[in-house]
Amino acid sequence: MINKIRNSIREPISLIQDGSTIMIGGFGTAGQPAELIDELIDHGARNLTIVNNNAGNGDLGLAALLKAGKVKKIICSFPRQSDSYEFDKLYHAKKIELELVPQGNLACRIQAAGSGLGAIYTPTGYGTLLAEGKETKTINGKHYVLEYPIFADFALIKAYKGDRWGNLVYRKTARNFGPIMAAAAACTIAQVSDTVPLGELDPENIVTPGIFVQHIIKI
Repeated sequence: MINKIRNSIREPISLIQDGSTIMIGGFGTAGQPAELIDELIDHGARNLTIVNNNAGNGDLGLAALLKAGKVKKIICSFPRQSDSYEFDKLYHAKKIELELVPQGNLACRIQAAGSGLGAIYTPTGYGTLLAEGKETKTINGKHYVLEYPIFADFALIKAYKGDRWGNLVYRKTARNFGPIMAAAAACTIAQVSDTVPLGELDPENIVTPGIFVQHIIKI
């Protein structure tokens, strides 16, 4: 019997090793899997590469992971919001690497990984510093930059409800990057507010099919 619901948050997080690439869902704090991040900090894996929309807010969640010195590199689109002071301190001290990716490109590159695409052409970034050293192409008179997919060893995401097969539904804007990150990672760990019996989720409303989810934790 397939049952991806875990009794302990520690069990799936313990699979993460030093040097892993981890996608973390969330748009700011909306949809951020804070409890999974806290367990990751306690777990102690280091030299992590983090893929996220931003670079942490205040002292909690992703910002706490940065402060704990667990992250060697972050790939994100918006690292300089007003309360990203933990990232600022690390970056100016040259203790963390930054790969800046425009938000649309970030979503497309993650989605490309989940879709099995080898690369994508995007107009965003053409003619700027972000395109330096990258292949470009003109298609129908418009300039494009070649970008490669972003894959991850793990995705940590937050959903609203899940069943034992790993099917997930989300609540409003907490959905954000979760679905595409789940598809782009080798192992997806999802925290949910509630677990429901198999068949209770309307198949028409399931956003992330269970094939993309390996572990579910009810928080």
